[in-house]
Amino acid sequence: MEQRIAFNKTKIVATVGPACNSREKLKELALAGVDVFRLNFSHGSHEEHLQVVQYVRSINEELGTHIALLQDLQGPKIRTREVENNGVELKAGQELVITTERVLGNSHLISTSYEAMPQDVKSGDMILVDDGKIELRVERSEGNKVFTRVIYGGILKSRKGINLPMTDVSAPSLTEKDEEDLVFGMQNDLDWIALSFVRTADDVLSLKEKIRKAGKYCKVMAKVEKPEALKNIDAIIRAADGIMVARGDLGVETQMEEVPMVQKMIVRKCNDIGKPVIIATQMMESMITNPRPTRAETNDIANAVSDGADALMLSAETAAGQYPLEVIKSMVRTILSVEENMPSIYFKHENVSEQSATFLNDSIVLQACRLAKKVKANAIVGMTKSGYTGYRIASHRPKANVFIFTNNRPLMSSLNLLWGIRCFYYDKMESTDQTFTDITNYLKEMGCLFEGNILIHTASMPIQAKARTNTIKLTVVD
Repeated sequence: MEQRIAFNKTKIVATVGPACNSREKLKELALAGVDVFRLNFSHGSHEEHLQVVQYVRSINEELGTHIALLQDLQGPKIRTREVENNGVELKAGQELVITTERVLGNSHLISTSYEAMPQDVKSGDMILVDDGKIELRVERSEGNKVFTRVIYGGILKSRKGINLPMTDVSAPSLTEKDEEDLVFGMQNDLDWIALSFVRTADDVLSLKEKIRKAGKYCKVMAKVEKPEALKNIDAIIRAADGIMVARGDLGVETQMEEVPMVQKMIVRKCNDIGKPVIIATQMMESMITNPRPTRAETNDIANAVSDGADALMLSAETAAGQYPLEVIKSMVRTILSVEENMPSIYFKHENVSEQSATFLNDSIVLQACRLAKKVKANAIVGMTKSGYTGYRIASHRPKANVFIFTNNRPLMSSLNLLWGIRCFYYDKMESTDQTFTDITNYLKEMGCLFEGNILIHTASMPIQAKARTNTIKLTVVD
């Protein structure tokens, strides 16, 4: 069994697509450093996604890894429909009518897939098309038509995205397609489900209720890409199991220059309460066609790591790019460089809420991380059934390696998204002393610990009770 021991604490999420959807390519990416594979349900059939799920699980079985699977639901994506010649020119100052009627678009009339647009928009609203390359201003709505004035023109091609940054969009977060895709995700026990275009905590809670009613344990990742989400960010973070800063639509829906500070704000809030956070979009965009990243992209990765992101996400770079393996290797090198040379990314968030129902247990975990810092421990071990201990240890960003032991097999892959965590299966629970000895010996056999290393154990006593963490033990490995 192969085991990747040298690893980055900041995790890597890679999107699967035509460039890497064979078992051979996926295994290469796994060995290079991918921790989570993203299935983008804006593209591909259920059969194609199922094949990837089967490949990844067989790779985990072969390598002894716990690579997670993240299902990214499309959400209410608003698009233009087909236009003639697959491209028409829009000139600044001209009138452009947008209709919900299915027509072949031209330079004066185009069709949209979003039926409620005439009711949602109001005079003066901005409409951005094709990632903001084209800007329209709403003048009025009549029936199923929206009359607009072109502010910035350009060539409009078929099926381009539409953003409504000033409009309260009435479409639900889960479309009919999303509901069908969600059933697929739950049936196949995918680890994480990313909900697109989240606006309120209720969007997240509604999805979690659907998962609960189905008797499943998929974690919910809320994608922040709408201005409304920023207004409700604290409640959304509390409701979700994790957050994705989706900088693509966020940079179109809000002022682009605000995105860097929004990214830092969301990461800090997630870190403070121990929720994992992914930074996504254009991390290494140039490597879609080039074998090396730009200096700016390398700096972007380094900044996200230093901000405190749990994971960094690649989209077209691995899904459709020419150099998916080189992208992963390059990202790993940059992450490791920051983690080896920037002490300030460690030992963060040294407070726990006294109002929390888990205050006592959280305090034990915090003290374990402080002790690890004080004695320069090589590793911290956590034992968990629910995953909570893993979340808490990761939130404090210890420099020591974090090894989580659990008898809950599905949990092992979902925790793989969290900063710094590696999971192992353990189900004996005979006595606390025996458990500590077993775990120490196992980590030595795996090459994770060596003679003279310092290990901090956390656990619950008595071990058979499987309660929350209440014990710390320091071990010098012999």
